[in-house]
Amino acid sequence: MNLTVKGKHLDVGDALRGFVEERLTALTEKYFSNPIDATVLFAQDAHLYRADISVRVGRGIMLQSTAEATEIYPAFDAAAEKVGKRLRRYKRRLRDHHMHDAAAAIAAANAEVPARQYVIEAEPPLLDDDEDEGNEPVIIAEMDTTIETMSVAEAVMRMDLAELPALLFRGGANGDLNMIYRRADGNVGWIDPRGLSKN
Repeated sequence: MNLTVKGKHLDVGDALRGFVEERLTALTEKYFSNPIDATVLFAQDAHLYRADISVRVGRGIMLQSTAEATEIYPAFDAAAEKVGKRLRRYKRRLRDHHMHDAAAAIAAANAEVPARQYVIEAEPPLLDDDEDEGNEPVIIAEMDTTIETMSVAEAVMRMDLAELPALLFRGGANGDLNMIYRRADGNVGWIDPRGLSKN
C-alpha cells in the first residue's frame, strides 16, 4: 500500500510515521490483501490535534475518517478505529466488490457518466449597504468526476465509508439519476425520480 503521512503546520516525525504505517497496514490488510493507497493528514488547532485518514481499498471504494484529541497518537487511534469499524461493518460487501473488481471495471466503464464537480465559495454575510441582486457565487475549484451506476445499498455503503453528506449515482435498475443524503435525524434519505412523469 502506498502510504502518505503529512502534517499541516506540524512536523511529523519518524516515530509517528512508523506507528501510522504499522497500525494502518495491519488494519486494512486484515480485510484486503492489497489496498491501493492511504493518506493521513495531521493538524493542530489550539490544544487539539486532528487526524484525517483516507484509504482507497478498491476501484471507487474510499474510506475517510476524522478524529480529534488533545494528543496526536490518540487522535490517530480514534480515526483508525472508525475506519476499522466501517471495514468490519461492510466486510462481506467490500470483499465481494473487491473480488469482482476486474469484471466490474469493464461494466463500469460503460455505466459511468462523466461529470464536472465544482466547489463554490460560501457566501459572506451581507452588510447593510450590500445588495444581493446580480451577485453570482464564486467558483473556487472544479474537478472532473464520474457518476457511477450502483444499487441503493452500495451507494449507502460508499456514503458511509467516505463520510459524505450526500451521494449522486445512477440507479442500477433503470440508470436514472438518484441521490441519497444523511438526514438531520441520522437516517438516510433517498431521492428517486422514477415516480415522476416526464414532460
